[in-house]
Amino acid sequence: MEPATEKAATLIEALSYIQRFRDKVVVVKMGGSFFDDEASRRSVLTDLVFMWAVGIHPVLVHGGGPAISRAMKDANLQPKWASGLRFTDAVTLSIVQDVLINTINKQLVEEVRELGGLVEPIHPRNRPVLRAIQKFGQDEQGEPVDLGYVGDVTDVDLWILSRLVQEDVIPVIAPLGLGADGQVYNVNADTAAAKVAVAMHAEKLVNMSDTHGIRTRANDAASTAESLNAAEIDRLVAAGQITGGMIPKVECCLTAVRGGVKKSHIIDGRIKHSLLLEIYTDQGVGTEIVA
Repeated sequence: MEPATEKAATLIEALSYIQRFRDKVVVVKMGGSFFDDEASRRSVLTDLVFMWAVGIHPVLVHGGGPAISRAMKDANLQPKWASGLRFTDAVTLSIVQDVLINTINKQLVEEVRELGGLVEPIHPRNRPVLRAIQKFGQDEQGEPVDLGYVGDVTDVDLWILSRLVQEDVIPVIAPLGLGADGQVYNVNADTAAAKVAVAMHAEKLVNMSDTHGIRTRANDAASTAESLNAAEIDRLVAAGQITGGMIPKVECCLTAVRGGVKKSHIIDGRIKHSLLLEIYTDQGVGTEIVA
């Protein structure tokens, strides 16, 4: 097949997906590691703007862990962890907000605009949409552990997000929640993305990671599954085949599908245009998760 014909065939393959997902909301969670990889970041954002241009309503939720850790190191601050979460005192929270709002969110918004997309930064200093309460960890005895200004997302302000989507604007959401008393909390980006997807009745939640998907055998890259349901994932977790950093990503996807989102996906954002390949082609490139 000649190159021009191949391109036409690819467009025809994409047509049914473009028609199927037109006017649907797709929530994309971009991990903080992508901020450091310019090529991967630009690829994901280009895909995002393509989706927007052909009628999908993308909502971007980003992380920022690695950049926050570097900023703390530059400030001669040693990160403290409890129950697997970053202990966030007042000084740490100030750094977290500065990195997430003034560095990561700002640059993502600027780059989406450069690519031609209409975009709006979403964070507590602009348009707060994530409502939160203080989160406590647990020690080995099951007793509560104070995590400082770490929060659990309790609610999503649909009025703001729905208005932006209706106006064909891409929201770019920083993982910062606002308490009823005006206190800002550092929230988990995976959890925030899942809560946003459920609240917005999204068609899909796509978790952009640095892994090809979910392995059914932890140490075997060839065992990456194309599709899994919630019961199969529960069995893999119980069997110890899903561990470490994959667990919060999987929990994020399960929260979404159990909350009414039709499908969640875990895909490798380092693969060029992996977001488009997962949504607009028959084969896909990661693991899809269904209820």
